[in-house]
Amino acid sequence: MMQRIFKLAWPTVMEEALYTLVQYADTAQVGAIGARASAAVGLTGTTMWLLHAPMFAAGIGVLSCISISLGAKDEERAQKAAMQSVFLVGIIGVILTAFTLAISPFLPGWLGGDPDIRSDASLYFTIVCAPMLFRTAGTVFGSVLRAAGNTKRPMMVNGLMNAVNILLNFLLILPSRTVTLGGIALPVWGAGWGVKGAAIATAAAVVLGGSLMALSVWAEPSLGLKGQKLRFCPPVMRQCLRVGAPVAAQHIASSFGHVIFTSLIARLGTIPMAAHAIALTTEEAFYIPGYGMQAAAATLAGFSVGERNEKKLRQYTLAIIVMAAALMTVLSILLFLFPAAMMRIFTKDPQVIALGASVLRIVAVSEPFFAILIILDGVCNGVGDTKAPFLFSLFSIWGVRIAGTFLFVSVLHFGLKAAWVCMVADNMTRFVLMLTRYLHGGWKRGLDLPDSSPTPHAG
Repeated sequence: MMQRIFKLAWPTVMEEALYTLVQYADTAQVGAIGARASAAVGLTGTTMWLLHAPMFAAGIGVLSCISISLGAKDEERAQKAAMQSVFLVGIIGVILTAFTLAISPFLPGWLGGDPDIRSDASLYFTIVCAPMLFRTAGTVFGSVLRAAGNTKRPMMVNGLMNAVNILLNFLLILPSRTVTLGGIALPVWGAGWGVKGAAIATAAAVVLGGSLMALSVWAEPSLGLKGQKLRFCPPVMRQCLRVGAPVAAQHIASSFGHVIFTSLIARLGTIPMAAHAIALTTEEAFYIPGYGMQAAAATLAGFSVGERNEKKLRQYTLAIIVMAAALMTVLSILLFLFPAAMMRIFTKDPQVIALGASVLRIVAVSEPFFAILIILDGVCNGVGDTKAPFLFSLFSIWGVRIAGTFLFVSVLHFGLKAAWVCMVADNMTRFVLMLTRYLHGGWKRGLDLPDSSPTPHAG
């Protein structure tokens, strides 16, 4: 069991690490320009999370259908589900492209960004959203490959994509300069495009990644798409949408909440906005074990349900929870002890460093609990139980995070630290709700397991 978990999990953990590395490189290279550039890039970041919701939901719907079908040895249905992913990519990608390009001139103003950063923020958002079809392909087809048990290929594609992004950042963001290596001064060409250069680098990498992920799905032997005619299958599409629709609703509600959360923080000014954006990026490295293992938890949960093996499902879930929580506990201690050092990677502004370090210490205490929440989310996605997590997320982010931030920041004027306390309270509320549901066992209803009655000892 541990060998199978490790085989599926290590590539996704590495993939998360590579993704975080490129986010770090983006933030550090933009941060070298100044707080204004960091705020401009960070302003629309949560909107990108919102746009990612339908892509992620489509990926989860297809992943659940494929993994359950393969667990039940139904290769034909798994192939049909993989075919439906092509239709989903085309529809979602085209709609999101048109939508994002239409709102890009107005979005920074809607979010309450300072007038001096709105132009750069709008330009950045326009460029990174232009290849939305390729971004959708990378997300959905990556889920298809992971559902088939091939987690190495998405890792390799994303690794190459991130390397291209970092290289282009290095060449396009800063102007020509001299770099000293081993005491030797080397002239390095640079376009000096600033925020625009960071956006172009990201967009180019997304086009490459989406194209390679599509080719990988077509060539994946366990799916057998190579040489097959693309066919629309309404029953399989309905199953994918049934699982994915609540996930889309959850992520839209959650991400829209993050947009409102960011807009409340943006009204505090450029320095708090820059500290918030950089601290969020810093925090991503400490989520690597949880989000890396989440994909393995979803795939193995789907396989177990397909096999109708409740014992295996329970064992996989417990093992992955323990692994993720242990790793994120260690990382949370490091984050609590050295937050200022992490902030200095991305900015030299002392005000931004001090404020960012203070909020990172606040969030560090919740990391182990967040790890458990991430894995339980993955298990629910894998087995197709997505309605309850949506309701929990809807209640928590709007009833706890947004309402609390509005009260403490907009009404009582407590500042950025109070907003991050509300963010931690949101995460802890969802953790308690998800853990209670898992232990009660109600999530097993309708899974057609040999014994799926809720019991207080299901965990």
